[in-house]
Amino acid sequence: MTSQADEFGKVAVLLGGQSAEREISLKSGGAVLTALVRQGVDAYGLDPAQTGALEQLGSGGFARAFIILHGRGGEDGQIQGALETIGLAYTGSGVLGSALGMDKYRCKRLWQGCGLPTADFALLRQEADLAQAGALGFPLMIKPAREGSSLGMARADDPETLVKAWRAAAQYDALVLAERWIKGPEYTCAVLNGEALPLIRLETPRAFYDYEAKYLADTTRYLCPCGLDAESESCLKTMCLDAFDTVGAAGWGRVDFMLDGGGQPYLLEVNTVPGMTDHSLVPMAAQAHGLDFDALVWRILETSLGETSLE
Repeated sequence: MTSQADEFGKVAVLLGGQSAEREISLKSGGAVLTALVRQGVDAYGLDPAQTGALEQLGSGGFARAFIILHGRGGEDGQIQGALETIGLAYTGSGVLGSALGMDKYRCKRLWQGCGLPTADFALLRQEADLAQAGALGFPLMIKPAREGSSLGMARADDPETLVKAWRAAAQYDALVLAERWIKGPEYTCAVLNGEALPLIRLETPRAFYDYEAKYLADTTRYLCPCGLDAESESCLKTMCLDAFDTVGAAGWGRVDFMLDGGGQPYLLEVNTVPGMTDHSLVPMAAQAHGLDFDALVWRILETSLGETSLE
């Protein structure tokens, strides 16, 4: 580790928030805070959902913020913009990268325009748009365009289930994304300071890697090494780094993708503030790379020392 604990100054660990992912953020933030304090960092938990919390950032003598807020308000550029306004350094992606990473629709359009592979899709704003989704062919994956942790996601196998899935997803976001269903294994690539960590293959007996599979089920399997040959893994890592950079993400994060039956990759999404719980994927990849949880948290905090938070 190149930095000393006192070099960071007083650190605010931003956790909780008001998004649908609040509970996961509290778990992630608790683990991060414990790891920082254990290593001698002068760190304090701060929940933006609490009255006066944002004012404390400006008046509490903080030198920087470790953002571990998942979902809206924390992963979409809002808190990043607030921190930029008061001149407080922070971890991870800046305003632009956070906003684009959170918006799956615009993220996919950007990838598509840059020639990066992603599944065919349609944006659903109202029921009349469902015909565009049906034209992609069934089955379909339906998801809120600006939500995380697989909240509101469902598979639609026919027009009837499409209506139900759209209505369920619309409860989370007025913008809903319909994607052509990809049949094949799902992978994730953690990114840390411009380096792609070992790929993880996700296996679940459920229909897809949903909220239950991510955080609650004991039947989910995480394979690392992922089972691909070295050349294939290297190529896919490069694709993920390109996808990460294309949306303006920086510092640390995660890129999810799938392979179809022919081995063709399809990018799914970018996570600019991934989970840091005991079920989370970035700590698993870091462990395979030789970084324990404390070392990973330290390395993420170091992203606040450079220019990674600025676009």
